[in-house]
Amino acid sequence: MSAAPIRVACLQVASPDSEPAADRVRRVLAELRAVSADLVVLPELWATGYFHFGEYAAQAEPLTGPLLGALREVARERRFHLVTGSLLERAADGRLYNTSVLVDPAGEIALTYRKIHLFGHESAETRLLTPGEATPTAVTPLGRVALATCYDLRFPELFRLYADAGAELVVVVSAWPVDRLEHWRLFTRARAVENQAYLVACNATGEQAGHALAGASVVVGPWGEALAEGGPREPWVTAEIDVARPGAVRAAFPVLTHRRLRPG
Repeated sequence: MSAAPIRVACLQVASPDSEPAADRVRRVLAELRAVSADLVVLPELWATGYFHFGEYAAQAEPLTGPLLGALREVARERRFHLVTGSLLERAADGRLYNTSVLVDPAGEIALTYRKIHLFGHESAETRLLTPGEATPTAVTPLGRVALATCYDLRFPELFRLYADAGAELVVVVSAWPVDRLEHWRLFTRARAVENQAYLVACNATGEQAGHALAGASVVVGPWGEALAEGGPREPWVTAEIDVARPGAVRAAFPVLTHRRLRPG
């Protein structure tokens, strides 16, 4: 008997200049408490707003801080897996990271990822933040899961490392702008099909500091097909995935076993 499908829901949070971050956090927590899904995903730096660089230092918290604590509590209450979007993490040594967290239905941290590829074009991210170095994965009821963030999509070697580790589902959180929307559509599908994995990409929407964000959150199957794709305005993008499908696709079309160029 096949397993029941997994319901995925991406919340395309808008982080406008006019909305205080505390109000936005309350709004998002309320929306999370109303959704029914197995996996819920938020976008990149939604609480602060990616382009609100002047607020990074003031808003950064350790992973023991109140924001992640509140998100963990919602995941526990609603019994879903939650990719928190990325948060501004203040490490013990004072350095700041763009960090994403997978929380399990018990409210426990299952996986933490610090963004490796920081964005330097029309962005202060490379000046304000420290790049991550680790590429962890976690075995969950959703399959083996990995995390990535926005600009990471332009670096296929990261996703191949995840495939080599057995990842079947990669969740990408993002604040991708409208003027590079076609790149977003290309990369999300390419990263899924070339690694024969599900890719769930949750993007922010609205406008921040004069930058229009694309929305267009998408769930892509391991054969490269878009199972659901949002526009620039609707808050939720939902789809169902089959955790057994990546393995079936890899067995039926074993392209990953045919590689000739490998590290070392």
